[in-house]
Formats: sequence, C-alpha cells, structure tokens
Amino acid sequence: MDAELIACHDCDLLQTSVLLAEGQVARCPRCGGTLDQRKRNSLDRTLALTVSSLVLYVVANAFPFISFKMQGNVTQTTLATGVTELWAQGKPELAVLVFFTAIAAPLLQISLLLYVLVPIKLGRLAWQVPRVFRLLRHVQPWSMMEVFMLGILVSLVKLMGMAEVVPGLALWSFALLIVALAGAVASLDPQVVWRRVEIAR
Repeated sequence: MDAELIACHDCDLLQTSVLLAEGQVARCPRCGGTLDQRKRNSLDRTLALTVSSLVLYVVANAFPFISFKMQGNVTQTTLATGVTELWAQGKPELAVLVFFTAIAAPLLQISLLLYVLVPIKLGRLAWQVPRVFRLLRHVQPWSMMEVFMLGILVSLVKLMGMAEVVPGLALWSFALLIVALAGAVASLDPQVVWRRVEIAR
C-alpha cells in the first residue's frame, strides 16, 4: 500500500510507479502509452537553450525588425512599432494583446525558466519554486510568437509589390528565438524540478 500508483493517461490502467534512470521511458503494459520518461541532460540542455533565448530576445527587441524602401525613403520598424501603431490607430485592446503574446509573455517565460533552473544547477532551490513552476505552465500557452511571425510573413508578401522590403537582424533573431524557446520547453523534464523540491523538504 506504500507504493506510489500512477494511472495511464490513455487507458486509465492503474499501476505501480517506478523510479526511472536518465533516458528511460515507462510504458503502459496494456496500451503502450507513455507513463513517464526521463530526458537525457534535461537541465543542461534546457538552461543552454534558455540562455540562448534570452540573448536572441534582446537582439530581436533592440535592432530593426524590417526596413522598407519606397521612393528613396527608408522606414525601419521594431517589434514595439507594431504595438505603438495599433495603439495610435485606436485599437488599444489589440495592441495590448500583441504586446503580451509577442513581447511580454516570451520574456516572462524565459525569466521564469532561469529563476527555477539556475539555482537547481547550482545545487540550491529558489524561493517559492512550486508556485513559480506552476505559473510557468500557465504562461507557456500565451507565448504566441509563431502566430505573430506568421502574420509578419503574410504582410511581407503583400508589401513586396509596393516597396523594397529588407529583413533586419531582429527578424532573424525572432525566428531563431521561436525555435530556441520551443526547444527549451521540449527538453525540460519537470521531474528534475519536482524531485529537487522533494529533496529540499
């Protein structure tokens, strides 16, 4: 009765949980679904990708995103330009939504990852890690950089016939940021965090 039980996410078969070594995967004997898995080098890979995401985020927000050349005039835009233009056009709700999903949410996600993982890498545990880690899970769905990037690409295709469009350094950084942050989330093993919390108690 002291054994920890776990239910299969697919067929709900109740079975005894086992402690896995790094790289191992536990599968349901009835349906073959994944019950639990330990990712290899999860902490190091996630930290490396998160730090890379932070650098890319700074570049994406500090440099010109796109430059437009029309009749000798050059106009440069940044990530924040779209937000300010929407606000100036009388669309504050849309401006706030774009700001949160494309600028604020990714920064918050990166900050929370660093807050949780850096102390664990140093053999410590940050203050209120369980709450912060749960908050991270709630923030992730709001980071919609992919949708923002898709909208930019559609706009670029339409504008190419009207003006010369020059992609800026920030555009490439933003594209790499999407990949790096997605990789950080995919490589994160939540058990690394929860087991460190359990040890601390």
